Amino acid sequence: MQARQLPFQRGWAWLYEGFYLWRRNPALLTFASFGYLLTLVLVSAVPLIGQPIASLLMPVLSLGVLNTCKTIEEGRKSGPDILFSGFKSNVPALMAVGGIYLAGSLLVLMLTMLVDGGTLMGVLNGKIDTEAEMPPLSDLLPALIVAIGLSTPVLMAYWFAPILVGWWGIAGPKAMFFSFVACLRNWRPFLAFSIALMVVTGIIPSMLLGILGMISPTLSSLLLLIVPLIIIPVLFASFYINVRDVFQANVVDETIAD
Repeated sequence: MQARQLPFQRGWAWLYEGFYLWRRNPALLTFASFGYLLTLVLVSAVPLIGQPIASLLMPVLSLGVLNTCKTIEEGRKSGPDILFSGFKSNVPALMAVGGIYLAGSLLVLMLTMLVDGGTLMGVLNGKIDTEAEMPPLSDLLPALIVAIGLSTPVLMAYWFAPILVGWWGIAGPKAMFFSFVACLRNWRPFLAFSIALMVVTGIIPSMLLGILGMISPTLSSLLLLIVPLIIIPVLFASFYINVRDVFQANVVDETIAD
């Protein structure tokens, strides 16, 4: 599996091309994006076993969202059931990707305990009340730096893996290796993409909310509801765009099983 090496500026394009893809069928892509999130939240709510099962299902469901993006781009008609189309594509390997990603994430959290004695993990799993007993940022900063540094390679290994498994039938561990290499080869556009995300999903909405809050609290509250309905599906669409870019030669002739 050959990953293309893209220039820095392509990272900027992923986000606005994702927006145009969303505009082609906002209802279906919004349903798929929030259906993915809602399904994971509901599964995670099951005591004891919910969160591990949600992690195993995450690649399967994310493949469904990316299948939705591909269907929209190709102009084919589809119903809401496409969200679950990942269950038709090499499910054991997809769940293996989810299991490896979960193990890697847990390992990163355990390693942060060597830095802060478990404070960061306590905040993340809710054992530390963030309102009553939130530790100072200076106490969390070293563990946060370690967590970000170690979790980045884990995320790189996961990023393209569901697609590589679902569309090309690659085994889970091998797909994660290819994903890591593809991300490493394209660190420049991913850096540009990260900057674009920070600006478009953080800085600009915060500025607009602040300005509208001074003019009309009602408009500010309305915008607070509308912005996620646009940003979240656009983000999923942009993820599809970078998959298409990096593996463009392989994506063109692929089809989704009905």
